[in-house]
Amino acid sequence: MKLFSISLLAILVVFSYGCSSNLGSTVNEPFSGRSYMSNARYFKATGKGVSHNENVSSTKADMEAHKTLAQQVSTSIQVVADNYMQDVQGEHVNEAVEVFKSLTREITNTTIVDLRQTGSKKYIQDDGKYAVYVAYEIKKAAMFRFLKKMAKAETQIAPLVRTQVIRMCDDEISRLEE
Repeated sequence: MKLFSISLLAILVVFSYGCSSNLGSTVNEPFSGRSYMSNARYFKATGKGVSHNENVSSTKADMEAHKTLAQQVSTSIQVVADNYMQDVQGEHVNEAVEVFKSLTREITNTTIVDLRQTGSKKYIQDDGKYAVYVAYEIKKAAMFRFLKKMAKAETQIAPLVRTQVIRMCDDEISRLEE
């Protein structure tokens, strides 16, 4: 009986090692760890670009990372604006939130503020294509400081709306720096 149990166990072990997963093998790409994910203080994003042309692959990687960052900033701004609308009531609140969102779109469409490249790796693959990986980060508080600066400089919005936008930025900056 003991011999039967041991041989059955041995067969099961050999069988389990012989079976492969249908999911395939894992791929370890650069900048894929936890330290390259957004957190409470930073928006972070990575990008990958593959092309036969080295410059094109770099541009693709940068564009992918910038797109991801812009989406994160946009989502964060939406959350801040929604929270502000729930906390504050008044006739100019909706206008202030729209100006706030508009300033954010303007920033993400032109220049992403305080953008730092935290890593870049370039490989040439077996088929002659270049694979470029990049990692970027933006400090959230710096982004809101820039939004505040833009709101102060904006001359086409009402003073009360400007004050509310600046207050939204100040509230978020103080929350992030706690």
